[in-house]
Amino acid sequence: MKILVCISNVPDTTTKITFTDNNTQFNSNGVQFIINPYDEIALARAIELTEGDKGTVTVINVGEANTEATIRKALAIGATDAVRINAKPHDALFVANQIAEYVKQNPFDLVLTGRESIDYNGSKVAGMLGELLGLPSVSIIKKIELDGNSATIEREIEGGKEVLNVPLPVVAGTAEGVAEPKIPNMRGIMSARTKPLVIVDPVDVQLTSGIVSYETPAPRGQVTLIPADDAAKLVDLLHTEARVI
Repeated sequence: MKILVCISNVPDTTTKITFTDNNTQFNSNGVQFIINPYDEIALARAIELTEGDKGTVTVINVGEANTEATIRKALAIGATDAVRINAKPHDALFVANQIAEYVKQNPFDLVLTGRESIDYNGSKVAGMLGELLGLPSVSIIKKIELDGNSATIEREIEGGKEVLNVPLPVVAGTAEGVAEPKIPNMRGIMSARTKPLVIVDPVDVQLTSGIVSYETPAPRGQVTLIPADDAAKLVDLLHTEARVI
């Protein structure tokens, strides 16, 4: 069993985000980067599925040299080896094309991604990968089990859950609940230094989108306190200021 896990290099959720060049560029100075949490869930499940010498887990990242610390952490957690496609991840389609091209040359039985990255929250890469590779793709899954040449996948839908049986290979985007993220131990950290990390040149992809500008959320307004016995005032404010009624 060969499993590929796609990982993103994202800012830590506690990081204060700022922008430069008239709000057209993300300011990475002083930012702590981590493995995208949903990708870390995918990695944990991949390691579980291959325990007991049942297969290998390769992590792949589309990024420049500054992402290698994140990749090494994935190796410390338990990935067998890693691939870095040496390119700036311009958008989801660019990333999907880079990974798809690698998979075409190096087939895998299962490709896992996170449901989304916590920086742009696009939820696009898994579906795009399935299309580009001509493989079935299931997004926002809550459970995955392998049985021979097929996978049983469970995901939530409105009013219940959906259970699918899908032939391998398949692309799946994992959500919370699929597995508990793993913490690297000292042995894993030491072995990560010598595990293979292959650098691959990107393929030419026509860019179809670009960042015009970034905006930070508007600051929270002041809280207006209304006496409990003045319902008319509350209704008036909901109508004239909040404009929700």
